[in-house]
Parts: sequence; structure tokens; C-alpha cells
Amino acid sequence: MKLRLMTYNVHRCVGVDKKLDVERVAEVIAACRADVVALQELDVGRKRTQGVDQAQRLADLLRMRSHFHPAMKVEAEHYGDAILTHLPERLVKAGGLPGMPRLKGLEPRGAIWIAVDIGDGVELQIINTHLGLVPKEQQRQAAALIGEEWMASDAFTAPAVLLGDFNASPFSKTYRMLSSVIRDGQVGGVRAPTATFPSGFPFMRIDHVFLAGDIKVLSIESPFDPRARVASDHLPLVLELEVAASPRRSGPAEP
Repeated sequence: MKLRLMTYNVHRCVGVDKKLDVERVAEVIAACRADVVALQELDVGRKRTQGVDQAQRLADLLRMRSHFHPAMKVEAEHYGDAILTHLPERLVKAGGLPGMPRLKGLEPRGAIWIAVDIGDGVELQIINTHLGLVPKEQQRQAAALIGEEWMASDAFTAPAVLLGDFNASPFSKTYRMLSSVIRDGQVGGVRAPTATFPSGFPFMRIDHVFLAGDIKVLSIESPFDPRARVASDHLPLVLELEVAASPRRSGPAEP
């Protein structure tokens, strides 16, 4: 089965032109024709972005369903990550990741995990996350993701995907921790790995899609049209995948 998968840090739908425009972000996503969309940095009910539930608004505009996890809550104001899809799905887990409490001012981080029915009895496990900015914090969060509550869980069976904004380049320890147990979908594939940040002049590869199981990468795209360059400070990363028709009951430690 073929599937188009996107990860996109939407920067609370505020573009590099400082304009809040949820509809513009939806247009960027729609142009990529993704079946599953992993989003980071969404505001829900926050005064700074006019109180809009951005996860639900984007889902409505795209005619998809949304699962949102608020990594940060301040009374009724939420901020976090979501997965949108038009395919049959179920929420497996959503929760926080460890931080560094002694360092003040760091944003809480989390992850959200859904299982998507992609047909022929195959269920694709997908975890979307957004890691912190401090390397040691990232490493704690990566260790948690690799651990028993997430990727080492019996429920996280291949075919499986881990994707999001990791704030970690391929030269980082965080990236090496993750890529030691689940393969980078951009490495050894159909084209050279593409950078997505910053959107105006992308030179950093910090948005990643990791894959486990019998999954073939057919194409890798990162739109660089004028709308995509201005809608967020990140560009979207889109992978078209072909997933084997036969379910394969093995974990992502065997990519």
C-alpha cells in the first residue's frame, strides 16, 4: 500500500511575515496531498492566536480527523502537537517526555502515538514528537522514546514510524541514539537528504522521519514555493511510502 506522510512544524500558524494565518498553513498541507500529517507547535485556545483550536481548525479545513496532545497547559490555553489523517485510526497513547526541571524556561515536550489502518489488515504505528532545544534534554527525551513506554512497547510493532521536529541534526548524539534503533527514511534512498529549516534558506536537517519494518521510500519532497517559504519558519517534509501488504509482527529495533 502507498501512503504519503508529512511532518511539519507550523510555528503556531504564524508565518515568517508575522501573520497569523491558519488557512494558509492548511493550503500548504493540502498541496502536499498527505494521507497522514504530523504537526508540531499548535496553539489551542490561546489568546496570542485569537483563541482558535488550531488542530481542529486545520483538520476541518483538510477534512481529516485530529488527535492533539497538549505538551503545555496554562489553564484553558494549550500548546502541543497533533496527528491528522483521513484514514481509519485509533489513539494509542499521548503523554509528556522528561525535561530538565533545574533549567528554567524550557518548554514541556511530549509525544502522540496513533495506529492507522492502511488497508489489507495492516496497521501502521505512528509517533509524532517535538524534542527540546538543549542537547541533554533531547537525549533524555530520545531515551524515553526508545524505552518501554514508547518504542520498546510490545504494541509498537513494525511497520512503524517515528517523526517530528527533533531539533537535532544528523551530527548530534540525539540523532545517533534514535537512528541506532530505527532507520532514517531519508538515508540511502531516492534522493539526497533535504533540509527544512529555516524555511527561507533551509540548511538544517532537524525534521526527521524514521521508519521500521518493510517500508520502501518512493519519494521525498520539501515544497519550496513562495507560500511554503512564508507560512512557517519550517518547510514541510513529505515522504511517499510503500508499505508491504503482509503484516509483520516485529519491533522497530529490527528496521
